[in-house]
Amino acid sequence: MGLGGYLIYIALLIVIPLWAQSKVKSTYKKYSKVATSSYMTGAQVARKILDDNGLYNVSIEETRGVLSDHYDPRKKVVRLSSGNYHGQSMASSAIAAHEVGHAIQDAEAYAFLRFRHALVPVANLGSNFSFILIIAGAVLGAMNLVLAGIIFMSFAVLFQLVTLPVEFNASNRAMAQLVSSGVIRNNEERETKKVLNAAALTYVAAALVALAELIRFVLMFLVPQDD
Repeated sequence: MGLGGYLIYIALLIVIPLWAQSKVKSTYKKYSKVATSSYMTGAQVARKILDDNGLYNVSIEETRGVLSDHYDPRKKVVRLSSGNYHGQSMASSAIAAHEVGHAIQDAEAYAFLRFRHALVPVANLGSNFSFILIIAGAVLGAMNLVLAGIIFMSFAVLFQLVTLPVEFNASNRAMAQLVSSGVIRNNEERETKKVLNAAALTYVAAALVALAELIRFVLMFLVPQDD
């Protein structure tokens, strides 16, 4: 790999994720100070959208942390960080609706979500053991171990790639639900989309980094290295 290739790789590995995180934090900070016209809290928004979709069995809980919001498909719970649970902002509404979007995906057995759930065991193995196998294979000169590590890593990368349509679909559902439920007005859609788009950048960055890592190791395996 030449100097240009290494620079691109470093940019993907470090600069892009840092930029994505910075974008999320700055966008969230800005729109967490802008109230929606409905003045509904994130918890109220989540409950309304859930009820509008007949998901009365899905509960809502407050959780610690900042931007620690998530949907737990096993316990059927939408968990919102304190700021979004109590907040009446565009950011709170957007994030709450996004997590409810995952609950709707779960209820509808959305194909990509089911596929992602099925990948979790092998993706975890890939994340935990791929580097160990690759390094051990490189040290011992055992290319079969390197290949095994690359295969394990490919499942972790596939998980990251499958996550993208899951997250984008949840955001699309969130926008549609926020508008149809009257939580936001038409003139608030643009700002709400900015919050959702910024959050999506973190998943795109993670997928790019994972893919870059996989490509690097595949090239190392396929292209003989000069002594």
